[in-house]
Amino acid sequence: MRVIIALLVWLVQSLGVMAGPLTRDQIEPFIVPPYALGDSVGDKGVWSLRNSGGAEAGYVFETALMAPLPGFSGAPINMLVMLDLEGRFIDVRLIAHNEPIFVSGLGEAPFRKFMEQYRGHSIHTPMVVGTSYGTADGGGGLVYLDGVVKATASVRIAHESILAATLQVAREKMQGIKSTPPAYPDPDHVEALTWADLVDQGIARNLRVTNAEVDAAFSGTIWADDDAEAKADPEGIYLDLWLVDVGPASIARAVLPADAFADLQRFLSVSAFDEPFLVIDAGRHGLVSDDFVRNTAPDLLGASQDGLPLALRDADLVFSTLPDVPEGVAMILRTDRRLGFDPARDWVFEVKATRAHGMFQPEIGVAAFTLTHNTPERFFARATVATPLPPWAEALRNRAADLLVLAIALPALLLALGPGMNRVAGQRHFTAIRLSVLALVTVFIGWWAQAQLSIVTPLAMLRTVTDGGSFAYLLYDPVSLLVWVFAIAGFVLWGRGLFCGWLCPFGALQEFAHHLGRFLRLPKVEPGALWDSRLKLVKYGLLAGLVATVFLAPEQIDTAAEIEPFKTAITTFFVREPVFVAYAGFWLVLGLFTFKGFCRYVCPLGALMALGGMLRGRDWIARRGECGTPCQLCRVKCSYGAIKPSGAVDYSECFQCLDCVAIHNDTARCVPLILAAKGRPLHKDKAA
Repeated sequence: MRVIIALLVWLVQSLGVMAGPLTRDQIEPFIVPPYALGDSVGDKGVWSLRNSGGAEAGYVFETALMAPLPGFSGAPINMLVMLDLEGRFIDVRLIAHNEPIFVSGLGEAPFRKFMEQYRGHSIHTPMVVGTSYGTADGGGGLVYLDGVVKATASVRIAHESILAATLQVAREKMQGIKSTPPAYPDPDHVEALTWADLVDQGIARNLRVTNAEVDAAFSGTIWADDDAEAKADPEGIYLDLWLVDVGPASIARAVLPADAFADLQRFLSVSAFDEPFLVIDAGRHGLVSDDFVRNTAPDLLGASQDGLPLALRDADLVFSTLPDVPEGVAMILRTDRRLGFDPARDWVFEVKATRAHGMFQPEIGVAAFTLTHNTPERFFARATVATPLPPWAEALRNRAADLLVLAIALPALLLALGPGMNRVAGQRHFTAIRLSVLALVTVFIGWWAQAQLSIVTPLAMLRTVTDGGSFAYLLYDPVSLLVWVFAIAGFVLWGRGLFCGWLCPFGALQEFAHHLGRFLRLPKVEPGALWDSRLKLVKYGLLAGLVATVFLAPEQIDTAAEIEPFKTAITTFFVREPVFVAYAGFWLVLGLFTFKGFCRYVCPLGALMALGGMLRGRDWIARRGECGTPCQLCRVKCSYGAIKPSGAVDYSECFQCLDCVAIHNDTARCVPLILAAKGRPLHKDKAA
């Protein structure tokens, strides 16, 4: 495994494509007037932003370097954020990602559209991805960002990355607050505590507000007389709120019974970065409005630290508390420590009191009451400050299991097809062996590991060369890169055949379709020799067209690359728009009658593989003097039409199915061997 990872790292290093901050030349195209790019202000890709007069106007930074949260693909989503000096988003732009739902399904347009929503919003206002569900004031002061259907996970990760990086810049560059290593509950800290201990030590804190105090908050406004209950009972309790951080296990055990404690620990084992808070209200406030939806941001509760908002969310846990804990409406909230929250430093919890004035379209008034809280440092541990793994290393770590499987399987395949090729091809059940390998390729390399190679990758590399960009994105998908390494190695050993014949998931699906057609006794429809040779040129024309698109209309390259049905059949499991499903289905249905028509005639990646196969160092398929003259058996049996009438092999069309290799050594099928057994002279083997 280490050898494979070292090989991948060496390959990328040799190309000079290690991931790192964008250069000035790469960032400047994103900056539009009246702004201009200033100087670099750190080693994490942070730059100053200048206005038209040359004065400092804000900051520009990448999210992946400051908040490398792994995306759904395992690699961070990298975005460029422009922030003004008052903490407002000027723009958020997508730089690089490898999220499968956008790469191969929805396209990048909805992802970019999502990021446009940040413009003009302030980091001092809590923002959440979701829907306000019609709350009176749009969500109790929250800003709701519309998500992307079918891409919830990727969008939320992008949102968390933007907030984590932005809050870090705001604290360090705009407020002068240096980020300390993140605190997390210390699993080794054990302390016997009771509810009384929590109260005495200030670990559990109380916010008590009477009806009279609420009236005073609304005094002099149009809402002053809109709470009859408060007027009738001034000394009554409006809010009697208790707040305690139940992230540390010792504190949680002091407030929760065993079953509720176990449920909380299971929740935290999944949401490892969440800090949970128990909130109890024994007054008439009730914590949330009637419109609140579980597992969303609370509409009447908020929090901030260092003047910057914390994103609170309901943990959606059903629980009870111990007998000595105050009774009331209770809920467990959570916030993400990755967004800069430090539970051991002072932070502010805010409760909103709302009143409505009017009957039909009431005006909503809000008064806020706050409680300052922190939890003693002894309950927490802090991570050692270390340089975070670069995105390519994080991707290698996340895909280690898949890489290990391929690191065993691919060399084994090379060994079987190398020294033991004749032995493998001569097996009685060779067809069953081959189809078993193709099934594993389809299921594991294709559907599981999502390593179907595509013409998109070499086209992207060509565009990177012409634009002078970085090749770091190649290591964001190390499994596909490993398959590329073996496919290129196959060029030298056998030509295009290793990938096209053994490692292409969509090619394997077509071969299964062919066998199904034979099983169903469907007619076999093949073009004549002349049309076969003409149709094989089509894929080269398509490849040339795609290369031209890179230079003439680069914005259309993703659309043009849909000539490949790989995304539909392999990447998205046929879950796409009907036109794409119909297109992929057409080639598989055609495969019932015509053997691998897409591979032979249309596949632009196959054309590129054929050109790469010119690196082949030898003619590895043995031929005899009688091959072609007079024997034509191998040519007739070759479903790819890769054997010429002369008996020579056309390696640019050979898919390494090994049928002719099996015939060559079969004394029951090879005509020259049969004749030799009958006493006829046998010519020596000749070059293919």
